[in-house]
Amino acid sequence: MGALPVFRWRLAPDGYATRRQLRARGLRPGGQGVAATLERPRRRREPLVAYLYRVDLAKPVRPMTPGRWAALAAANQARRICPQCRRDAGYVIPASLGTCVPCAYPDPDSPRSV
Repeated sequence: MGALPVFRWRLAPDGYATRRQLRARGLRPGGQGVAATLERPRRRREPLVAYLYRVDLAKPVRPMTPGRWAALAAANQARRICPQCRRDAGYVIPASLGTCVPCAYPDPDSPRSV
């Protein structure tokens, strides 16, 4: 197989789209391989590269089933539980902290009962 076509930034022909552009149209690549690349030049660095897929070969996004909705809700709920104090933080715990804010920065003046 030959090399993929390479297009300059903003000069890709109609019929090609990135994953995000496909998703905005309610489509997904659907198993097709990368059809072309898009390059955005940068000074003194390698160009930014985006992969393009053919729109005519794209398939519709699969609908969410009740089981998938339940799994997504459980995953989001798990992201709110502090692994240290095991409480619901009321927000998604930042990965940079790894725990809720009171556990990450305990207040020495007021002891927190766990």
